[in-house]
Amino acid sequence: MASTRSTHNDIPRVTPASDKPIHYLDHAASTPVRPVALEAMLPYLTTQYGNPSGAHRLARNANKAIDESRELMADLLGAQPGEVVFTGGGTEADNLAVFGTLKARPGPAVCSAVEHHAVIEPIENEGGSVVGVDHDGQIRLDELESALGDGVSLVSVMLANNETGLTQPLAAVAGIVREHAPQALLHTDAVQAFSWLDVAELGQVADLVSVSAHKFGGPQGVGVLVIRDSATLAARAVGGGQERGRRSGTQNVAGIVAMAAAAQEMVSNREAEVERTRRLRDRLLDGILDAVPGSLETGPRTLKTSNIAHLCFEDVESESLLFLLEKADVYASAAASCSSGAMEPSHVLAAMGFSRQLGFGSLRLSLGYTTSDADIDAVLTVLPKAVQQLRDSEEGRG
Repeated sequence: MASTRSTHNDIPRVTPASDKPIHYLDHAASTPVRPVALEAMLPYLTTQYGNPSGAHRLARNANKAIDESRELMADLLGAQPGEVVFTGGGTEADNLAVFGTLKARPGPAVCSAVEHHAVIEPIENEGGSVVGVDHDGQIRLDELESALGDGVSLVSVMLANNETGLTQPLAAVAGIVREHAPQALLHTDAVQAFSWLDVAELGQVADLVSVSAHKFGGPQGVGVLVIRDSATLAARAVGGGQERGRRSGTQNVAGIVAMAAAAQEMVSNREAEVERTRRLRDRLLDGILDAVPGSLETGPRTLKTSNIAHLCFEDVESESLLFLLEKADVYASAAASCSSGAMEPSHVLAAMGFSRQLGFGSLRLSLGYTTSDADIDAVLTVLPKAVQQLRDSEEGRG
């Protein structure tokens, strides 16, 4: 019988990069790892590979690295070190916030209609309530107030939306929650916000805060859930007792160290980066709106984080537009997602009142620390031609 054992030759190989530069405008999906993060994690992938739960020197070194990273992340997030729980990313942090809260303190949960799927799906699965938003993507505070009551255990409202960049009035949300459901915990998904807003200021606002490393220049697969000492949460992963029993499993030492290094550099440069990306983003949006008839910016720019340019185009399908952009080495994303081969428009745009037709023509161009003026120039050169090509093609078929 022939052996079925795999070899290193079976491992998929990454296609070598060409000399032609790409224009990466998808930082909201994942940001390139910062050099400082890569440098920080390498020792824990090569020479300092001990399991932090062990007792020997290599294990103690790993445990010390985690402790130091925990202290740093706590400082940057406005928390105490014991309130920082390391997770496998933003989705796990969101899931732990929802399921962990509802297991520890059973009761209804409430969230906004524009939450990430990692929040809205668990809450809907648990029979919770979804509160609507207005055309500007802002949660309807009167509906939130009506949805609250003595039995509500959890309210989850994201700080900045991952598709549109629109921010929420979290302080006002917290005031309503404290008044009408004082027993409820308030969770915010700050995964998209941390790079652009001072999340440390949430210390007096949110009981639970989620962030994810790969949104600010750390590696994929590691994140944080801040759990205030006043919050009661049941573990979802048990069996090892790590993270003070709130998230068992051997910690990702290299990822945690890299995340802390990336977060420190990001926060140190955040104010300057916000101004720089806002200038680039505004030039990008203004150029597109001027050059492309039938283009629409989704939501007020003044309510958005500085890095996201989100638009809808009449008589254009996102999938086809993204294909033409990639052919021209421009990398972006659309709000629409594909499930089992069926394209569905963004639930965020639907909640904001955009038609299905416009939803199918959405485009997110998101900037980050590597974005340059050359990237903006490339989009402004390529995008209007791509939209016109698609519209001409549609007219030809008609």
